[in-house]
Amino acid sequence: MAGHLLAAGHEVAVHTRTPEKARELVERGATMVGSPREAAEGRDVVISMVGYPEDVHAVHLGARGTLSASQPAGLVIDMTTSRPALAVEISKAAAARGLDALDAPVSGGDIGARNATLSIMVGGSEAAFAKARPVFETLGKTIVRQGEAGAGQHCKMVNQILIAGTMLGSCEGITYARAVGLDPATVLESVSGGAAGSWTVSNLLPRVLRGDFNPGFFVEHFLKDLSIALEEASAAGLDLEATALARRLYELAVGQGRGRLGTQSLALVLEERWRKGLPVG
Repeated sequence: MAGHLLAAGHEVAVHTRTPEKARELVERGATMVGSPREAAEGRDVVISMVGYPEDVHAVHLGARGTLSASQPAGLVIDMTTSRPALAVEISKAAAARGLDALDAPVSGGDIGARNATLSIMVGGSEAAFAKARPVFETLGKTIVRQGEAGAGQHCKMVNQILIAGTMLGSCEGITYARAVGLDPATVLESVSGGAAGSWTVSNLLPRVLRGDFNPGFFVEHFLKDLSIALEEASAAGLDLEATALARRLYELAVGQGRGRLGTQSLALVLEERWRKGLPVG
């Protein structure tokens, strides 16, 4: 995503806890800096995408966070999937310094990031959204403002709930095909173009059949997202049973050492439980 900004002609400063990951960006002209505060200093826009809500808090509200800069960026965008309440907290802290803030989590995985076709779900003021649109258009194709601060994160929770059910059904379908002696690849030819077709079926199930469980999105991060979704659902008086089942199965995946695999590795959990005669739930 930072590479797309460079390619569009922006001056980009980067900070990461794993500098090796940014080496190619530096070779292409990005400037490496030592903290989020330095990344925000004197910039027009600062963008974060990290792992967990505590990371988001540190990046923006910590002692060396973006909002501690003497001349902070006028527009703060967090694209991490995080807690809606934290998005509201960051927005209020930014406003106290006369700055705009947006929560803008994304969907589309590694493919969407590489191809700049991400779906971007935005919370924040209309004015801030208008300022950010040129940046978002460099990174994604579907860009929708959902409402005020935190609304982007709530929309991402809907996205993750939908994915959880789709992924569980998709992996169960492949397990069923194997259990009854069908060729899963041939099955996909039939079902991917019908009512069962989805991004997951078209993009991730072929990876499962190839034995490719490399991450487009880490299991451990998806588990974090499902936990946030279930917390928010409970606060709204909802009991999301399918999402709760998906979380339990992804907890098994993490317990089996698969936290850094892709979400499609749920198929491994289901297949192992089938072969051992264990119940899914």
